[in-house]
Amino acid sequence: MPDISYRGTIMPDSPIRKLVPYANKAKARGIKVYHLNIGQPDLPSPQVAMDAIRNIDRKVLEYSPSDGILSLRQKLAKYYHKFKIEVSPEEIIITTGGSEAVTFAFMACLDPGDEIIVPEPAYANYTAFAISAGAVIKSIPSRIEEGFALPPVKEFEKLITPKTKGIMICNPNNPTGYLYTREEMHKIRDLVKKYDLFLFSDEVYREFCYTGAPYISAFHLKGIENNVILIDSVSKRYSECGIRVGALVTKNREVHTNVMKFCQARLSPPLIGQIAAEASLSVDDEYMLSHYNEYLQRRNFLVDGLNRIPGVFSPIPMGAFYTVARLPVNNADHFCKWLLSDFQYEGQTLFMAPASGFYTTPGLGLNEARIAYVLKKEDLAVCLKILEEALKVYAGTR
Repeated sequence: MPDISYRGTIMPDSPIRKLVPYANKAKARGIKVYHLNIGQPDLPSPQVAMDAIRNIDRKVLEYSPSDGILSLRQKLAKYYHKFKIEVSPEEIIITTGGSEAVTFAFMACLDPGDEIIVPEPAYANYTAFAISAGAVIKSIPSRIEEGFALPPVKEFEKLITPKTKGIMICNPNNPTGYLYTREEMHKIRDLVKKYDLFLFSDEVYREFCYTGAPYISAFHLKGIENNVILIDSVSKRYSECGIRVGALVTKNREVHTNVMKFCQARLSPPLIGQIAAEASLSVDDEYMLSHYNEYLQRRNFLVDGLNRIPGVFSPIPMGAFYTVARLPVNNADHFCKWLLSDFQYEGQTLFMAPASGFYTTPGLGLNEARIAYVLKKEDLAVCLKILEEALKVYAGTR
């Protein structure tokens, strides 16, 4: 039998999905599993998107242009204008989700062996996308005790080598919910400018910033306009994970040309998804405000409840709909698996994502878990009770 690829061998398991078989077995035993592991919003997708899908008036579901339907890109440009992100439709490429946008950005900008600096904990699939491109992630740890604030600039400079080609950030952050300040974004800008690096900026959670401070996009940073590659997606802001529509935005024409080659090789992004996404861009402010307020209430409720459980600590996330909590356990991977395989409280248990999978530095995040507050408050109250009781029992099993 031929050997499988080394690339596939070193590809990491998803910390979000690797425990799914244990969750499925728990459900088969009749246990109700509360999913806090995955950023799948439970709030409704826009009705205009549903109507657009139901009312498709086409005789053929054809290929779209490789860079996406023009009318969708035009509407996206108007959407970005609301956030003072000034781009043209010609600077926007529609992708098959934000994941493809990151993958194509890496493939277009990086050669095998090139290095990207990424503050950790970070979205685990960045490592997978880098491996796909033959690139190397160089992680720089942030600390839960500091709320996962940006590490000092000197720590970044320690990692910069002749192979360093870029910095990758997620703002607001997945998995921590951290929102970079204006000062932090300016420090990133100065690094990018000083060393002439790409800045890959994942901004899919921009609608969910829970602070009075202004949202700072990478495109707001003066002097590095041609270095910035913005990653976007409709999955989170419109509860449309399944339509697989994202975007890559860049003013760098050379990067744009390179990305388009990969877009043409995969032919086109999803037609029906684009139809739904374009319709979603016409939602009224009330839709977005209601979702924003719901996540804000959930955040406040969950984080307050977590910090009331003995031994548990969660900083207050200022964006997205995740938090990373430190637990009074030695190995959160084992604890999260144990919750699904060996524990139940009144016929119920939890599915959380062990945070070690969001770090690439060995030994970090071993006592942390990412929790997505994508359930209503009544369910979160049950989850907090289950967690508190589970920690009591778990302490007696070790």
